[in-house]
Amino acid sequence: MKAWLQRVSEASVTVDGEVLSSIGRGYLVLLGVTHEDTEAAADKIAARIPVLRLFEDEAGMINKSLEDVGGSVIVVSQFSLYAETSHGRRPGFSNAARPEKAEPLYERVVAKLREALGADRVGTGRFGADMKVRLLNDGPLSVELLA
Repeated sequence: MKAWLQRVSEASVTVDGEVLSSIGRGYLVLLGVTHEDTEAAADKIAARIPVLRLFEDEAGMINKSLEDVGGSVIVVSQFSLYAETSHGRRPGFSNAARPEKAEPLYERVVAKLREALGADRVGTGRFGADMKVRLLNDGPLSVELLA
């Protein structure tokens, strides 16, 4: 399992003109699932996101977590994180898990984050939908998180 965290000042996800989620300060999390991923991997990613220190403290050091700053998160499913691009001109996506495997693990990560942060601080996109994602990247600061 792979998560791409982007520290944001604001972010939103829209599907068919409807805003599904909108946050201020926090993380936009793009979440990819591969074939070998398990519930344990989902739990590990979900446990790390709230405590990963990507926010600046009073001294300007990156030393505060999402929990510390009271930030929010939007989690968006992103099968293309597992794109194979080592050859050719078109990426292959066979490394990404099929939806019947990926969606329950995605939902598990979201549920665990809601337990940790509160439902009002965790938004989502819509699994498998054509989403429009807007963000104001803060820093910019983006990191890959692996389970």
